[in-house]
Amino acid sequence: MSIAIITVLMFTSMMLLLLTGRQIFMIIAAVGTISALALYGKGATNMAFFGGYSFMGWYPLIALPPFVLMGLTLARSGIADRLFQAIYLWMGGIRGGLAMGDVGFSCLVSMMSGTNVASTVTSGTISLPAMLKRKYDKILAVGVVLAGGGLGFLIPPSVNFILYGVIAKVSIGHLWIAGIVPGFLLAFMYIVYIIIRCRFQPHLGPPVPPEERVGWGDKFRALGAGISPLILIFIVLGLLFMGVTTLLECSAIGAVGALAIAAIYRRLSWPLFKEICDETLKTTTLVLWIFMAALTFSSVFDGLGATHAVEQILYSVGGGPLMIIVVMQLTFILMGMVLDDTAMLFIVAPLYIPIVAKLGFSLVWYGVLYIVNCQMAILTPPFGFTLFILKGVAPKEVTMADIYRSVWPFVVIQAVALALLIRFPQIALWLPSIFFRGAS
Repeated sequence: MSIAIITVLMFTSMMLLLLTGRQIFMIIAAVGTISALALYGKGATNMAFFGGYSFMGWYPLIALPPFVLMGLTLARSGIADRLFQAIYLWMGGIRGGLAMGDVGFSCLVSMMSGTNVASTVTSGTISLPAMLKRKYDKILAVGVVLAGGGLGFLIPPSVNFILYGVIAKVSIGHLWIAGIVPGFLLAFMYIVYIIIRCRFQPHLGPPVPPEERVGWGDKFRALGAGISPLILIFIVLGLLFMGVTTLLECSAIGAVGALAIAAIYRRLSWPLFKEICDETLKTTTLVLWIFMAALTFSSVFDGLGATHAVEQILYSVGGGPLMIIVVMQLTFILMGMVLDDTAMLFIVAPLYIPIVAKLGFSLVWYGVLYIVNCQMAILTPPFGFTLFILKGVAPKEVTMADIYRSVWPFVVIQAVALALLIRFPQIALWLPSIFFRGAS
C-alpha cells in the first residue's frame, strides 16, 4: 500500500471518528496505535514512548503548569470583573464602546491568563451579558467575544507559544516578543471593524444611557483595579526578556505572584485554591495526553518516510518557497475546522518545521503564522472548540446558529492579518530584533 493511500485512510478515519464527539486525544491515539500495529507489528508500541521521552526532557514543558495556574488564579479570583468595570466606565458612553472595550478587556485577560479559553469564558460571562443588556446586536457582541478571546494565543505569556517552542526548539522569549505586534495589530483591526459597523449601523452598538455614565474622578479611580495584575505580568516578562530569570523561574514567580494578589484583594479561599489546582492539573494533563497521542500518530508517518513525501508534494506546488508557506497555511486552515490547536500542532508541525528551516525561513516568524491559524481554527465551524465553550457560558438567548453566524467577519480579518504577516515578516520579527540580537 502506498504512503498516499495510508495517509488518506488515517486522516479520513480520524475525521470520521471526530464526529462521534469523543475526546480528541483518544481518537488520535486510537488511529495512530491501530495504524502502527497494522504496519509495523507489536514493536510499534514503543514508538510513542521513545518519541515522548525525547520531548519530555525539554525543560520549557515544566513551565506550563505554573503559567496555567497563574492565569486561572487571576481569572477566577474576580480581578477580571473589576477590570471590565473600569473599561465599562471609560468606554460605555461611546457608540460601540462596550464592544471595543471588550477587545481591550480580552487583551488584558490574555496577558493575565496566557490562554484563549480563560479569556473567552471571562468575556462570555462578564462582557457578553453586559452588551446584550444594553441592546447590542447579538451577532456582533458574540463575534467580538469569540474573536477577542483568541488574542490569548498571540499576546504573551501565551501557553501555545510554549508548546510550539517545544516542538520547534526555539526560544520562548523570542516567540512571545514576536507575538506582541501581531496581537495588537489584530486587536486594532477588530476595533476598526467595530467602529465602521457602528458608524453606518448605529443600532448595532448603542452607547449606555447618560444616567449610567460617571465623572472623570470615578473613571480614574476605577483604573486602579488592573494595576496589580498588569505589574505582575510586566515583572514576569521583563525578568525573562532581560535575562534575569529562566522561563521556569519566571513561571514560578508568576504563579506565586498571582496567588499573592488574590490574597491581597481577599479573593483567595481554600475552595478556590483547590478548584484552581484541580483545573491546572486537568489542563496540563490534557495537553500532555494530546501530545503523546499526536506523537504516536506522527511517528507512523516518520516510519513511512512521509516527511520526505510531504516535502516532495510541497515542492511540486511551484511558485517558489513563499508559495510553499502559503500552501502550509491553507492546510492548517482546513485542519483547524476539525482539530483543536494542540492536536494540529503536534500532528503537522513535526512534518512542516524541518521543511521551513530548510527553506531558510525564520521559525519564530513561522510560529506566529501558526498561532494566527490557531485563532482561525478555534472560530471556524463545524468543530471550532471555542464556539462550544462560549455556548456553555453564554446567556440562554444565544443559540448555536447565532454563534456560527457571528464568527465569519472576524475570520476574514484574521485571514487578512495572516496575509500581511506572510507578505511582511517584519511585522513579527521587528520587535525581537530590537530585544534580542540575532533574532531568527
